[in-house]
Amino acid sequence: MAHYAYLENNIVVAVTVGKDETELIDGLDTETYYAQGTPYVVKRTSYNGNIRFNYAGIGYTYDDVRDGFIPPKCHDEATLNNKCLWDCTNADHDLSYGNN
Repeated sequence: MAHYAYLENNIVVAVTVGKDETELIDGLDTETYYAQGTPYVVKRTSYNGNIRFNYAGIGYTYDDVRDGFIPPKCHDEATLNNKCLWDCTNADHDLSYGNN
């Protein structure tokens, strides 16, 4: 089982479950197959961050140079690190997603 992010202007608008990327479907790679008949570009994402740095969520940005998913920016002063995450020095902000 694999997960796929649907992109509009490099912004994730949906994430779905599909076949593993090692399988061809009707002779097509999975990203091409799932994009057929839609106006979207489709990119694989993974829960454990093995590919494309982060699991894609709705509103995330896909950076095609880094080939990674970037979460929405938390504050103006945040800077993007080499793991496609925001480093933020704002003491009022907690970047420990889900641990608030």
